[in-house]
Amino acid sequence: MPRAFWIGLTLALLLTACAPRLQGVDPSHPPRPDQWDPQPAPVEWWYVSAYLPESDLAFHWAFFKYYAPEGYRVLGLPARALFPYAFASQHLALTDLRADRFRFLERHDFPALKATVRGSPLYLELEGWRFEQTRRGFRLAAGPVDVELIPQKPPVVHPPGWSGTAETGRMYYVSYTRAELRGAVAGREVRGTAWIDHQWGEQMSGVAALWDWYGVHLSSGDDLMLYRIRDPRGRVKALHATRVHPSGRAERLEVERMEPLAWWTSPVTGLRYAVAWRVAGKDWALELRPVRLKQEIRGTGLPVAYWEGPVEGFGSWFGREVRVWGMGEFVGGRYRR
Repeated sequence: MPRAFWIGLTLALLLTACAPRLQGVDPSHPPRPDQWDPQPAPVEWWYVSAYLPESDLAFHWAFFKYYAPEGYRVLGLPARALFPYAFASQHLALTDLRADRFRFLERHDFPALKATVRGSPLYLELEGWRFEQTRRGFRLAAGPVDVELIPQKPPVVHPPGWSGTAETGRMYYVSYTRAELRGAVAGREVRGTAWIDHQWGEQMSGVAALWDWYGVHLSSGDDLMLYRIRDPRGRVKALHATRVHPSGRAERLEVERMEPLAWWTSPVTGLRYAVAWRVAGKDWALELRPVRLKQEIRGTGLPVAYWEGPVEGFGSWFGREVRVWGMGEFVGGRYRR
């Protein structure tokens, strides 16, 4: 064998020995609701989503921390050995309904590894965009978004403690489903309600798992997380929902129906998204529709595209009529650039 091969193999083995030991999801050990610090997982993300109807604005911010996928190879060598440490990316999708405008901004630290990721208190930063834990809650300063987030309910673990399945991959899942938001977005002073997520695990999101997800607030004071997971062929593998009561108590909510009502086809990727839904269970039924249709995200380096945007709805909820507002996320799948 060429000398260069042995040098490369030796280097790969040395780097592998230095790499952190990663942990997947153990279904017998659900997470704690206060687990917001970085975790030793192959994939991890933090989300902040908010639809602010009074300001005609919505945004979705995400910080991704990820390692080279297990089994991937570069020049014949294990990718995780060549790149043993975590990479980071940030996404920001901003919807201005007054201007009928959708902007997508992103930051990546490959190959320079410029991101700062630390816990206790949580601090995430990349190229000046940062998300940090404060005495009162959190602060997000990312481009046109500079807001304080003050949780109005305690953090919750979504039953049974994770999203996904063994087949599609699992992600531990905790949230602050209702946080008071105030600050500035796109140059406007804003105040409203936000949703904050933390997920970590082994799911190859968008590749092994596609999903249709909602994080919405109800005028009753409840919050609802609802999603279905699909495999790459579009077959539904899981359907879950969490009801977070006004008191902050979380319970699993049985979903009897999640039925598409309208579709939107992207003129860029050709992907078709179900963007309006009728969802129902025992003693509740809601209709959820997008506020704006052209909300597709096509991130640099991502193998998939997804739809992210504000939604509104109405329906019956355990004996009362409710108004619904929040955000929806629908993963369309792979596409050719």
